[in-house]
Amino acid sequence: MGIDLGDRRTGVCISDLTGTLSGEALLIEESDMDRLARTIAKEAWARGVGEIVVGCPKNMNATEGEKAQKSADFAEKLRLLAKLPVVLWDERLTTVDAHRILRESGKREIRHKKVVDKVAASIILQNYLDFKNRA
Repeated sequence: MGIDLGDRRTGVCISDLTGTLSGEALLIEESDMDRLARTIAKEAWARGVGEIVVGCPKNMNATEGEKAQKSADFAEKLRLLAKLPVVLWDERLTTVDAHRILRESGKREIRHKKVVDKVAASIILQNYLDFKNRA
């Protein structure tokens, strides 16, 4: 399961059963991090998820700022609630890539807000799966 954590909207993506491809993506609109973590943990249990990947928005120079710390704190909360391994994954430029993919697919910019977090979660998960399957 891949997570693109947001302040109000969070993208979630589930891989296929083989852990090769990112698949179904959904959007959770929740600003309370405790409720969000509980919701994601329930989704993970219901879908038989074995591992959760949370995007960590590092700065371009690889340093970690306030948002990266928020992701780390959320990942720890999620690990405790879901009782699953949770990995932080460098998500630099995934939102930029998501907007580019949406533009290239013909989506109007005004409609991006409703799907960009789901696409970003898919990118985060697919990048992690590709890395993991190369090892």
